[in-house]
Amino acid sequence: MTHQAHTVVEQDGDRVLVRVDDVFATSVDDLWSAITEPARLARWVAEVSGDLREGGALRLRFTSGWEGTGRVLVCDAPRRLVVANREDDGEETVVEARIEAVDGGARLTVEERGLPADGGAPYAAGWSVHLEDLALVLDGHERGDFLLRLRARLVDAQQQDGSEERPRA
Repeated sequence: MTHQAHTVVEQDGDRVLVRVDDVFATSVDDLWSAITEPARLARWVAEVSGDLREGGALRLRFTSGWEGTGRVLVCDAPRRLVVANREDDGEETVVEARIEAVDGGARLTVEERGLPADGGAPYAAGWSVHLEDLALVLDGHERGDFLLRLRARLVDAQQQDGSEERPRA
């Protein structure tokens, strides 16, 4: 089954907000487990060490190559997780994941706020690929080559609108 996440990029003052969502043929509880258990996170999006409870501090290394720290702002199982992330030498962004039951499974919406103005397309493409990887893992497969698919997605976007976005993680 091929998944294509619904993606939105919005201007948020002088920053950008990216929102992606997709429906997965699984339960809310299973999807929550996939986004909060370190062993499962490592299979599709990131190696995470630390405390995933509210107030906990994290160390993150995404499949994209992005590395940094995180702080759990909200952990409302099994519906909502909010984490403030900071690249080692960068600014803080906030990632919010929301899960809801829908016909056919559970919807995951991921929103990242506080991105640089030129980061919309690369981050939207990156989160879309991450959700494709989640779908693969939930369906019992291995995740794909993140960077290869990210580059292909950005090339497609450039051809559609003539922009020159560079891959980011």
